[in-house]
Amino acid sequence: MKRLTIISFLCTLTVALFAAKPVGTLHRDTILGVPCRVYLPSSYDDHVTNRKSVFPCLYLQHGMFGCEDDWAEHNLIHILDSLLKEEVIVEMVIIMPDNFLGSIPPDERNRLMQAPAVRPDGTPFDTSDGPHHWCKLTREQERAYEQSGYWEEHFADFIDAAEQKYYLSPRCKNRAVAGLSMGGFHSFHLNHYLAGVFDYVGLFSPVILPLNNYTNLYDKSVNGFDEQLPYSSPAYAHWMDEMRGQATLPPAFWIGMGREDFLHGQLCELRHWLDANGYEYTYFESTGGHSWVNWQEYLQRFLKVCFLREY
Repeated sequence: MKRLTIISFLCTLTVALFAAKPVGTLHRDTILGVPCRVYLPSSYDDHVTNRKSVFPCLYLQHGMFGCEDDWAEHNLIHILDSLLKEEVIVEMVIIMPDNFLGSIPPDERNRLMQAPAVRPDGTPFDTSDGPHHWCKLTREQERAYEQSGYWEEHFADFIDAAEQKYYLSPRCKNRAVAGLSMGGFHSFHLNHYLAGVFDYVGLFSPVILPLNNYTNLYDKSVNGFDEQLPYSSPAYAHWMDEMRGQATLPPAFWIGMGREDFLHGQLCELRHWLDANGYEYTYFESTGGHSWVNWQEYLQRFLKVCFLREY
């Protein structure tokens, strides 16, 4: 009998030790008219109800031709669940905006949302199972909007709205921004344009500078890092000077890139520029190219360093 009692106790203890910890919830929201997916940790309601400590926040962005659902559909909850069980990350709120729609002024955005989606031959296209802006613009138009600078110029308002709506810390040491590919482009430029707003910046296979000449919407192409180009948007116009002024107290940069990634060469140029201007950063190079397998690994590694700096 005593032996059975001991066995029963051990079984109960084992179940308790390996029981899944609550990982949090994902829901949809709109912030300043921009569709978002929002992850809230399991303790969020308790913190709000009992006025406990506010949460740090990661603004996590998708890539070109993506939408706010991308990270959620590529194992975000599983990644968080694993890291929280290992107790290697802090609890945080993660806001995943549609940074493409955020790059379009509200009036234009509303017209785009209401416009019918069509196939190349002009016939209707059902977008119920995919991003709502696909098949409404050409890829050239979407690239142009993404690189117009509007998102960067208005992101401070987006943060203010998010911090009024959610139980978030307003301190820079509790703010992070990251993204893959074009989301990395936005993260890179948000950092220097909104100096002192983020203490953590994650660049996952990032685009660094505009890739082409987009007439009317974006008017300059890239000739390398050796000259200051007169970009049309103030978000990009003086990025070198702005970053040089921040080099003494930079945010914690974390950069990931695949050796076979088509953007590898541009990132090498950025790393040389960062080195020459006294920036410290963490660089992780993986195998492979521009893929979700890599971006998922980069996110896991970045989350492990977020919100851990001491002051």
